[in-house]
Amino acid sequence: MAAGEAVVFLPTRTVISSGHACCKGGESSMSFGSSSLFGSGSYSSGKLICSGHNTNGKCGRRPRRSAVVRAELMQASRPMRSFENRTSTPVEEVKKLTLITAIKTPYLEDGRFDLPAFDRLTNLQIQNGVEGVIVGGTTGEGQLMNWTDHIMLIGHACVCFGDKIKVIGNVGSNATWEAVYATEQGFAVGMAAALHINPYYGKTSSAGVLAHFNSVLDMGPTVIYNVPGRTGQDISPAIIEKIAGHCNFAGVKECMGNQRVESYTKQGITIWSGNDDECHDARWDYGAQGVISVVSNLVPGLMHQLLLEGRDPKLNAKLQPLIKWLFMEPNPIGLNTALSQLGLIQPVFRLPYVPLGIEQRQQFVQIVEDIGRQHFVGDKDVQVLEDDDFLLLHRY
Repeated sequence: MAAGEAVVFLPTRTVISSGHACCKGGESSMSFGSSSLFGSGSYSSGKLICSGHNTNGKCGRRPRRSAVVRAELMQASRPMRSFENRTSTPVEEVKKLTLITAIKTPYLEDGRFDLPAFDRLTNLQIQNGVEGVIVGGTTGEGQLMNWTDHIMLIGHACVCFGDKIKVIGNVGSNATWEAVYATEQGFAVGMAAALHINPYYGKTSSAGVLAHFNSVLDMGPTVIYNVPGRTGQDISPAIIEKIAGHCNFAGVKECMGNQRVESYTKQGITIWSGNDDECHDARWDYGAQGVISVVSNLVPGLMHQLLLEGRDPKLNAKLQPLIKWLFMEPNPIGLNTALSQLGLIQPVFRLPYVPLGIEQRQQFVQIVEDIGRQHFVGDKDVQVLEDDDFLLLHRY
């Protein structure tokens, strides 16, 4: 062992190696207990022993520590988490939230965050009874942010609004180290809970997804987000059922339909619908706790009525044309366009997002008139806007 190298012994764990100095040749053969990410095998008192000798360690020699062992020791580190934060939230409080808005991130003309506009949007959510906001989610374009700006926006929301609304930070990533880093940072700046997606694009196995989630769950209340249309991979019920017993597991934002929702709620698992068009039925017919919503950016009062004031199929039907319009192109294109037309944000888009076409913008004006301008956020008249009114940024 190199001078000054730290030695860590894991409890009830034996590492068996045939590659240390007392053996001739052969590659290391590792055997881990069930608490390991790498499989199952022998148990002992945390010793390093030779596979050619018994657990009494009679060989008297310590084996070389392999890279696998070093990786395992790194997993033993505690999460960087403070429990002194004034916005620290018990997981049971997160489970009680019904209406959560995936809040929009507005921009200045140079592409930086428009914090006064963000504050106005958030205050409108609070005033209309919304209980939580997702900051830096897909709707909030976290995928277009660097982590410095992303964590700053979560922290800003916590400092300004954390005593009035639950701030849930989207800190998920397809790289586990990045998800761990962002989760630590998010809780350090005060978020009430974390939103985590399964690794996307570079997909992994079911065992890898499980290991990914287990790497972040210890840090604080966590909502798992299942949206195969974006990740390319469904988080199977088998995975959710395995992590549902963790003390920090709050529930699932589920986009796979109400049959999946019901299969979880019958087991006592908290579910928020991830589909605005299905959330009324999910809440009142299939046992969902509520919704993590996009349309509530525009009509938070009506969504409060829909989700918290009892079954209302008439209102649900009334909102369907707006919801269909919002998602005619991938989110958040419709929402960005709508908030620009309502005068709540500057018509600034970070590419690759571009506004809906003029025909669709004209349709939105009619939808607002049909539902009633008074039900939408803001107090300016809705406008069509011309193509030249929009600013598209490829550098920001």
